[in-house]
Amino acid sequence: MNYVVIKKMPTPEEIVAHTPLSDAGTSTVEKSRAETGDILAGRDDRLLFIIGPCSAWPSEAVLEYAERLTKLSSELVDKIKILMRVYIQKPRTIRGWLGPVNQPNPFEAPDIASGIEYCRSMMVKVVEMGMPIADEALFTHNAKGFQELLSWVAIGARSVEDQEHRIFASGLDCPVGMKNATSGSIELAMNGIIAAQHKHHAVLDGYQIETQGNPYAHLVLRGGFRGPNYDPAHVHKAGELFKKHSVQNPAIIVDASHDNSKVNGVKDPLEQIRVVRDCLEHRKKDEVYHSLVKGFMLESFLKEGAQKLESKTIESVDKTGLSITDPCIGWDATEILLREVAARV
Repeated sequence: MNYVVIKKMPTPEEIVAHTPLSDAGTSTVEKSRAETGDILAGRDDRLLFIIGPCSAWPSEAVLEYAERLTKLSSELVDKIKILMRVYIQKPRTIRGWLGPVNQPNPFEAPDIASGIEYCRSMMVKVVEMGMPIADEALFTHNAKGFQELLSWVAIGARSVEDQEHRIFASGLDCPVGMKNATSGSIELAMNGIIAAQHKHHAVLDGYQIETQGNPYAHLVLRGGFRGPNYDPAHVHKAGELFKKHSVQNPAIIVDASHDNSKVNGVKDPLEQIRVVRDCLEHRKKDEVYHSLVKGFMLESFLKEGAQKLESKTIESVDKTGLSITDPCIGWDATEILLREVAARV
Protein backbone atom coordinates (compact mmCIF):
# COMPACT_ATOMS: atom_id res chain seq x y z
CA MET A 1 0.00 0.00 0.00
CA ASN A 2 1.07 3.56 -0.71
CA TYR A 3 1.71 5.11 2.71
CA VAL A 4 4.42 6.20 5.16
CA VAL A 5 4.36 5.15 8.84
CA ILE A 6 4.36 8.19 11.14
CA LYS A 7 4.21 6.60 14.60
CA LYS A 8 2.56 3.83 16.58
CA MET A 9 -0.86 4.64 18.02
CA PRO A 10 -2.07 3.93 21.58
CA THR A 11 -4.41 0.96 21.94
CA PRO A 12 -8.07 1.56 22.82
CA GLU A 13 -7.38 0.06 26.25
CA GLU A 14 -4.56 2.55 26.80
CA ILE A 15 -6.76 5.43 25.65
CA VAL A 16 -9.54 4.52 28.07
CA ALA A 17 -7.15 3.83 30.97
CA HIS A 18 -5.43 7.19 30.53
CA THR A 19 -8.71 9.13 30.88
CA PRO A 20 -11.27 6.83 32.51
CA LEU A 21 -14.95 7.58 32.98
CA SER A 22 -16.17 7.45 36.57
CA ASP A 23 -19.02 5.26 37.77
CA ALA A 24 -21.20 8.36 37.96
CA GLY A 25 -20.29 9.25 34.37
CA THR A 26 -21.10 5.72 33.23
CA SER A 27 -24.49 6.00 34.93
CA THR A 28 -25.13 9.28 33.09
CA VAL A 29 -24.47 7.58 29.75
CA GLU A 30 -26.57 4.51 30.51
CA LYS A 31 -29.51 6.58 31.78
CA SER A 32 -29.34 8.91 28.80
CA ARG A 33 -29.22 6.09 26.27
CA ALA A 34 -32.33 4.54 27.83
CA GLU A 35 -34.20 7.86 27.93
CA THR A 36 -33.27 8.66 24.34
CA GLY A 37 -34.52 5.25 23.24
CA ASP A 38 -37.75 5.82 25.15
CA ILE A 39 -38.32 9.14 23.37
CA LEU A 40 -37.69 7.59 19.96
CA ALA A 41 -40.04 4.69 20.78
CA GLY A 42 -42.80 6.97 22.06
CA ARG A 43 -42.60 5.82 25.67
CA ASP A 44 -41.43 9.29 26.74
CA ASP A 45 -43.26 12.27 25.27
CA ARG A 46 -40.48 14.81 25.77
CA LEU A 47 -38.77 16.32 22.75
CA LEU A 48 -35.12 15.46 22.12
CA PHE A 49 -32.61 18.21 21.33
CA ILE A 50 -29.13 17.34 20.03
CA ILE A 51 -27.43 20.70 20.18
CA GLY A 52 -23.95 22.16 20.33
CA PRO A 53 -21.00 23.38 18.27
CA CYS A 54 -20.56 22.36 14.66
CA SER A 55 -17.09 21.17 15.69
CA ALA A 56 -15.80 20.73 19.24
CA TRP A 57 -12.89 23.21 19.25
CA PRO A 58 -11.31 24.67 21.24
CA SER A 59 -11.89 22.60 24.36
CA GLU A 60 -12.01 25.58 26.73
CA ALA A 61 -14.95 27.13 24.88
CA VAL A 62 -16.63 23.73 24.47
CA LEU A 63 -16.45 23.15 28.23
CA GLU A 64 -17.84 26.61 28.99
CA TYR A 65 -20.73 25.90 26.61
CA ALA A 66 -21.26 22.52 28.31
CA GLU A 67 -21.48 24.14 31.74
CA ARG A 68 -24.17 26.53 30.53
CA LEU A 69 -26.08 23.79 28.72
CA THR A 70 -25.96 21.48 31.74
CA LYS A 71 -27.53 24.15 33.94
CA LEU A 72 -30.23 24.94 31.37
CA SER A 73 -30.94 21.26 30.78
CA SER A 74 -31.59 20.68 34.47
CA GLU A 75 -34.17 23.47 34.43
CA LEU A 76 -36.03 22.15 31.36
CA VAL A 77 -35.66 18.40 31.92
CA ASP A 78 -39.38 17.80 32.45
CA LYS A 79 -40.19 19.04 28.93
CA ILE A 80 -37.15 18.40 26.76
CA LYS A 81 -34.14 16.11 26.87
CA ILE A 82 -30.87 17.66 25.75
CA LEU A 83 -27.81 15.90 24.36
CA MET A 84 -24.75 18.00 23.57
CA ARG A 85 -23.04 17.75 20.22
CA VAL A 86 -19.35 17.12 20.91
CA TYR A 87 -18.35 16.52 17.31
CA ILE A 88 -14.68 15.61 17.11
CA GLN A 89 -14.73 14.36 13.48
CA LYS A 90 -15.71 16.48 10.49
CA PRO A 91 -16.57 15.12 7.04
CA ARG A 92 -15.40 17.14 4.07
CA THR A 93 -16.84 17.27 0.56
CA ILE A 94 -13.30 17.37 -0.87
CA ARG A 95 -10.65 18.24 1.72
CA GLY A 96 -10.05 20.38 4.80
CA TRP A 97 -9.72 20.19 8.57
CA LEU A 98 -11.06 16.82 9.74
CA GLY A 99 -11.68 17.83 13.33
CA PRO A 100 -9.72 17.87 16.60
CA VAL A 101 -9.36 14.08 16.75
CA ASN A 102 -7.08 14.29 13.71
CA GLN A 103 -5.62 17.73 14.26
CA PRO A 104 -6.12 19.16 17.77
CA ASN A 105 -4.29 22.31 16.72
CA PRO A 106 -5.70 23.18 13.29
CA PHE A 107 -2.66 25.34 12.56
CA GLU A 108 -0.13 22.55 13.10
CA ALA A 109 0.45 19.19 11.43
CA PRO A 110 -2.09 16.43 12.10
CA ASP A 111 -1.32 14.46 15.27
CA ILE A 112 -3.93 11.76 15.80
CA ALA A 113 -2.48 10.38 19.04
CA SER A 114 -2.58 13.85 20.61
CA GLY A 115 -6.00 14.42 19.09
CA ILE A 116 -7.38 11.29 20.70
CA GLU A 117 -6.07 12.39 24.11
CA TYR A 118 -7.38 15.94 23.59
CA CYS A 119 -10.85 14.78 22.55
CA ARG A 120 -11.33 12.02 25.08
CA SER A 121 -10.33 14.34 27.91
CA MET A 122 -12.81 16.96 26.69
CA MET A 123 -15.62 14.45 26.24
CA VAL A 124 -15.10 12.84 29.64
CA LYS A 125 -15.20 16.26 31.31
CA VAL A 126 -18.53 17.05 29.63
CA VAL A 127 -20.08 13.71 30.63
CA GLU A 128 -18.79 14.09 34.21
CA MET A 129 -20.75 17.38 34.39
CA GLY A 130 -23.86 15.26 33.88
CA MET A 131 -24.32 16.32 30.25
CA PRO A 132 -24.80 13.37 27.83
CA ILE A 133 -23.05 13.76 24.49
CA ALA A 134 -23.42 12.91 20.80
CA ASP A 135 -20.95 12.56 17.93
CA GLU A 136 -20.90 11.57 14.27
CA ALA A 137 -19.38 8.22 13.29
CA LEU A 138 -16.92 9.20 10.60
CA PHE A 139 -13.73 7.26 11.41
CA THR A 140 -15.13 3.99 12.77
CA HIS A 141 -11.64 2.57 13.42
CA ASN A 142 -11.20 5.11 16.25
CA ALA A 143 -14.54 4.30 17.88
CA LYS A 144 -13.34 2.04 20.70
CA GLY A 145 -11.65 4.94 22.43
CA PHE A 146 -14.89 6.92 22.56
CA GLN A 147 -18.04 4.89 22.02
CA GLU A 148 -18.75 4.14 25.69
CA LEU A 149 -19.03 7.92 26.24
CA LEU A 150 -21.79 8.49 23.66
CA SER A 151 -25.55 8.57 24.17
CA TRP A 152 -26.35 9.13 20.49
CA VAL A 153 -24.47 8.72 17.23
CA ALA A 154 -25.09 10.15 13.76
CA ILE A 155 -24.29 8.42 10.50
CA GLY A 156 -23.75 11.34 8.14
CA ALA A 157 -25.20 12.09 4.74
CA ARG A 158 -22.01 10.98 2.99
CA SER A 159 -21.70 7.77 5.03
CA VAL A 160 -25.28 6.51 5.13
CA GLU A 161 -24.80 4.32 2.02
CA ASP A 162 -21.54 2.84 3.28
CA GLN A 163 -21.80 -0.79 4.40
CA GLU A 164 -19.14 -0.41 7.10
CA HIS A 165 -21.06 2.42 8.76
CA ARG A 166 -24.32 0.49 8.56
CA ILE A 167 -22.75 -2.56 10.22
CA PHE A 168 -21.10 -0.32 12.79
CA ALA A 169 -24.50 1.20 13.63
CA SER A 170 -25.97 -2.29 13.92
CA GLY A 171 -23.52 -3.10 16.71
CA LEU A 172 -23.77 0.08 18.78
CA ASP A 173 -25.37 0.18 22.22
CA CYS A 174 -26.85 3.65 21.73
CA PRO A 175 -29.48 5.09 19.36
CA VAL A 176 -28.19 5.98 15.89
CA GLY A 177 -29.57 8.66 13.58
CA MET A 178 -29.17 7.95 9.85
CA LYS A 179 -29.13 11.18 7.83
CA ASN A 180 -30.71 11.41 4.41
CA ALA A 181 -28.13 11.60 1.61
CA THR A 182 -26.82 14.97 0.41
CA SER A 183 -29.14 14.61 -2.58
CA GLY A 184 -32.05 14.70 -0.14
CA SER A 185 -32.99 11.06 -0.77
CA ILE A 186 -34.96 9.61 2.12
CA GLU A 187 -34.93 6.16 0.53
CA LEU A 188 -31.14 5.86 0.87
CA ALA A 189 -31.33 6.71 4.56
CA MET A 190 -34.19 4.24 4.98
CA ASN A 191 -32.00 1.52 3.50
CA GLY A 192 -29.38 2.41 6.10
CA ILE A 193 -31.94 2.26 8.91
CA ILE A 194 -33.18 -1.17 7.82
CA ALA A 195 -29.61 -2.46 7.54
CA ALA A 196 -28.70 -1.05 10.96
CA GLN A 197 -31.71 -2.67 12.62
CA HIS A 198 -30.63 -6.13 11.43
CA LYS A 199 -27.81 -8.46 12.44
CA HIS A 200 -24.57 -8.63 10.47
CA HIS A 201 -21.37 -10.67 10.47
CA ALA A 202 -18.07 -8.78 10.52
CA VAL A 203 -14.50 -8.96 11.80
CA LEU A 204 -13.62 -7.18 15.05
CA ASP A 205 -10.33 -7.46 16.95
CA GLY A 206 -9.40 -10.61 15.08
CA TYR A 207 -12.73 -12.35 15.67
CA GLN A 208 -15.74 -13.03 13.48
CA ILE A 209 -18.61 -11.40 15.31
CA GLU A 210 -22.35 -11.01 14.82
CA THR A 211 -23.87 -7.62 15.54
CA GLN A 212 -27.28 -7.78 17.20
CA GLY A 213 -29.04 -5.00 15.31
CA ASN A 214 -29.96 -1.55 16.61
CA PRO A 215 -33.70 -1.18 17.26
CA TYR A 216 -33.29 2.58 17.72
CA ALA A 217 -31.79 3.36 14.31
CA HIS A 218 -33.91 6.26 13.04
CA LEU A 219 -34.13 8.95 10.36
CA VAL A 220 -32.54 12.40 10.46
CA LEU A 221 -33.93 14.85 7.90
CA ARG A 222 -31.24 17.40 6.96
CA GLY A 223 -32.50 18.70 3.61
CA GLY A 224 -30.78 18.18 0.28
CA PHE A 225 -29.83 19.72 -3.04
CA ARG A 226 -33.48 20.44 -3.81
CA GLY A 227 -34.04 22.28 -0.53
CA PRO A 228 -35.55 21.60 2.89
CA ASN A 229 -37.31 18.31 3.66
CA TYR A 230 -38.85 18.76 7.11
CA ASP A 231 -42.31 19.60 5.71
CA PRO A 232 -45.33 17.33 6.26
CA ALA A 233 -45.11 15.82 2.76
CA HIS A 234 -41.61 14.46 3.41
CA VAL A 235 -42.50 13.31 6.92
CA HIS A 236 -45.57 11.46 5.60
CA LYS A 237 -43.43 9.86 2.89
CA ALA A 238 -41.01 8.68 5.56
CA GLY A 239 -43.92 7.32 7.56
CA GLU A 240 -45.06 5.26 4.60
CA LEU A 241 -41.55 3.86 4.15
CA PHE A 242 -41.35 3.01 7.86
CA LYS A 243 -44.56 0.98 7.49
CA LYS A 244 -43.55 -0.63 4.21
CA HIS A 245 -40.30 -1.93 5.69
CA SER A 246 -41.64 -2.70 9.20
CA VAL A 247 -39.10 -0.40 10.82
CA GLN A 248 -38.91 -0.75 14.58
CA ASN A 249 -39.55 2.39 16.65
CA PRO A 250 -40.18 4.69 13.64
CA ALA A 251 -38.86 8.13 14.50
CA ILE A 252 -37.50 11.29 12.89
CA ILE A 253 -35.11 13.94 14.14
CA VAL A 254 -35.15 17.18 12.15
CA ASP A 255 -31.69 18.61 11.55
CA ALA A 256 -32.54 22.31 11.54
CA SER A 257 -29.16 23.17 10.00
CA HIS A 258 -27.45 22.10 6.75
CA ASP A 259 -29.76 22.18 3.72
CA ASN A 260 -32.79 22.85 5.90
CA SER A 261 -31.39 26.25 6.89
CA LYS A 262 -30.16 27.66 3.59
CA VAL A 263 -31.33 31.01 2.24
CA ASN A 264 -30.52 31.53 -1.45
CA GLY A 265 -28.11 28.63 -1.25
CA VAL A 266 -26.21 29.91 1.80
CA LYS A 267 -26.55 28.57 5.34
CA ASP A 268 -28.09 31.07 7.74
CA PRO A 269 -27.72 29.87 11.33
CA LEU A 270 -30.73 31.86 12.52
CA GLU A 271 -32.92 29.92 10.08
CA GLN A 272 -32.58 27.01 12.49
CA ILE A 273 -34.88 28.86 14.89
CA ARG A 274 -37.54 29.26 12.23
CA VAL A 275 -37.25 25.58 11.27
CA VAL A 276 -37.89 24.48 14.85
CA ARG A 277 -40.87 26.81 15.16
CA ASP A 278 -42.30 25.58 11.85
CA CYS A 279 -41.97 21.98 12.98
CA LEU A 280 -43.71 22.70 16.27
CA GLU A 281 -46.64 24.15 14.32
CA HIS A 282 -46.75 21.08 12.06
CA ARG A 283 -46.75 18.83 15.17
CA LYS A 284 -49.77 20.73 16.54
CA LYS A 285 -51.81 20.34 13.35
CA ASP A 286 -50.74 16.96 11.96
CA GLU A 287 -51.14 13.73 13.94
CA VAL A 288 -48.67 11.78 11.79
CA TYR A 289 -46.09 14.56 12.03
CA HIS A 290 -46.55 14.68 15.81
CA SER A 291 -46.14 10.94 16.17
CA LEU A 292 -42.97 10.71 14.06
CA VAL A 293 -40.97 13.91 14.71
CA LYS A 294 -39.31 13.29 18.07
CA GLY A 295 -36.84 16.14 18.21
CA PHE A 296 -34.25 18.38 16.62
CA MET A 297 -30.56 18.84 15.92
CA LEU A 298 -29.07 22.33 15.98
CA GLU A 299 -25.62 23.88 15.60
CA SER A 300 -25.05 26.30 18.46
CA PHE A 301 -22.02 27.79 20.21
CA LEU A 302 -21.19 30.65 22.54
CA LYS A 303 -21.08 33.18 19.69
CA GLU A 304 -23.24 33.52 16.59
CA GLY A 305 -21.72 32.87 13.17
CA ALA A 306 -18.39 31.41 12.08
CA GLN A 307 -14.85 32.36 11.12
CA LYS A 308 -12.80 31.21 8.15
CA LEU A 309 -9.94 29.05 9.37
CA GLU A 310 -7.95 29.68 6.19
CA SER A 311 -7.67 33.41 6.94
CA LYS A 312 -6.54 32.98 10.55
CA THR A 313 -3.45 32.11 12.55
CA ILE A 314 -3.27 30.50 15.97
CA GLU A 315 -2.78 34.01 17.40
CA SER A 316 -5.65 35.66 15.51
CA VAL A 317 -8.32 32.95 15.62
CA ASP A 318 -11.17 33.62 18.06
CA LYS A 319 -11.00 30.90 20.71
CA THR A 320 -13.92 32.13 22.80
CA GLY A 321 -16.71 30.13 21.18
CA LEU A 322 -16.93 31.19 17.53
CA SER A 323 -17.20 28.23 15.16
CA ILE A 324 -14.30 27.46 12.81
CA THR A 325 -16.53 25.31 10.59
CA ASP A 326 -20.25 25.90 9.90
CA PRO A 327 -22.00 28.96 11.38
CA CYS A 328 -23.89 28.48 14.64
CA ILE A 329 -26.54 30.35 16.56
CA GLY A 330 -25.17 32.03 19.67
CA TRP A 331 -25.82 31.15 23.29
CA ASP A 332 -28.45 33.83 23.98
CA ALA A 333 -30.58 32.73 21.02
CA THR A 334 -30.08 29.10 22.03
CA GLU A 335 -31.34 29.66 25.55
CA ILE A 336 -34.33 31.69 24.38
CA LEU A 337 -35.31 29.00 21.86
CA LEU A 338 -35.00 26.08 24.27
CA ARG A 339 -37.04 27.89 26.93
CA GLU A 340 -39.66 28.76 24.30
CA VAL A 341 -39.92 25.13 23.17
CA ALA A 342 -40.20 23.88 26.77
CA ALA A 343 -43.03 26.35 27.39
CA ARG A 344 -44.90 25.21 24.26
CA VAL A 345 -44.79 21.42 24.63
